[in-house]
Amino acid sequence: MNRRHFLYLVIALAVLGGAGFALFWQDIAAYRASGAKIGAKLLPGLTIADVAEIRIQSPKHQATLVRKEKNWVVQERGGYPASFQEISDLMIKLVELKVTQSEQVGASLLPRIELADPGKGEGGGTLIEFRDGAGKVLAGLVLGKKVLKKDPLNPLPAAKDGVPAGRYVRIVGAKDTVAVVSDPLGKAEAEPGKWLNKDFFKAERIRTLAAGPEGAGPQWKIARAEEWGQWKFAVGGELNPSAAVAATNRLGSLSFDDVALDSAKEAGGKPFLLVAETFDNLVYTVKLVRKGKGDGHFISFTVKGEPPKGRVPEKGEKPEDKERRDKEFAEARKRLEERIAAEQALSKWTYVIGGRELEPLLRTRGDMEAPRRDRK
Repeated sequence: MNRRHFLYLVIALAVLGGAGFALFWQDIAAYRASGAKIGAKLLPGLTIADVAEIRIQSPKHQATLVRKEKNWVVQERGGYPASFQEISDLMIKLVELKVTQSEQVGASLLPRIELADPGKGEGGGTLIEFRDGAGKVLAGLVLGKKVLKKDPLNPLPAAKDGVPAGRYVRIVGAKDTVAVVSDPLGKAEAEPGKWLNKDFFKAERIRTLAAGPEGAGPQWKIARAEEWGQWKFAVGGELNPSAAVAATNRLGSLSFDDVALDSAKEAGGKPFLLVAETFDNLVYTVKLVRKGKGDGHFISFTVKGEPPKGRVPEKGEKPEDKERRDKEFAEARKRLEERIAAEQALSKWTYVIGGRELEPLLRTRGDMEAPRRDRK
């Protein structure tokens, strides 16, 4: 090799090295811009106050959470109120979440860790998009396969991984960049029912409770003269006190699974009615209709009446006690009025509720009677 050839070789190596160095720094810049640097925040540019809509899409479901003034609603459930707590918890977690591992993964390998776009073949993940009030996408990511670790309660060497410890995440717009975060994000689901505000009516301080098929009159009715008094059948027979307490307690603590938008198409069987009168002069009328397919019932309700405006003074009540008790009564009445208003707002919807949840309320007259060995 002569001197001229050697010089050409040195120049060529310098050009190739410079190009490689430029590509290296270009990759580093893209890597940093993606927010996928180890120890960096997963979504560094997202500001919670700018978010007006969250769209969560999986291969089978989609939930769209929309901010309406100060409240959030679930679009797929006809604008039913969403759980602000669940939404805020998710946003805060994603804004604060940091990358624990980052690597380049080709598009053909994404389905293996469930990071392909949902609805486009096998291996689809869960897409989460944050949008502003104008519909502009502020940030997006795809949640993939959960990272499992060994169960700490099973120290045997042969124990398999089984405890969720993190999750694969692909940031939308960051080409081929896959990150791992230390939170499995188990509540980031695309089922609309998971995001509903689960506040429900609570029939409390029940004085009478009647139950039976609609239009046929009650199968049974129980009553008590005082709030802490003993339950009895309104008409004859010996009542099982445990059954009465179970029924009235359940009516004051029901929880629903989902909101039904078109229950008439799925309903099957004759409606079953529950009518509860309370010591607060309220009347709850609850209608139950069995679902045509699967377990559970559709449930709807109304609440009517007005709480007492005044308190009946106790015999021999002292003036200082009267003032305190009057104040406590006024405060309790105000809280009750607010609760009634909230329940009446919820009464325009029909709900889906599990069958087991209603078992204490669907008992027959025979089920409510005291066992024969307990009868006098």
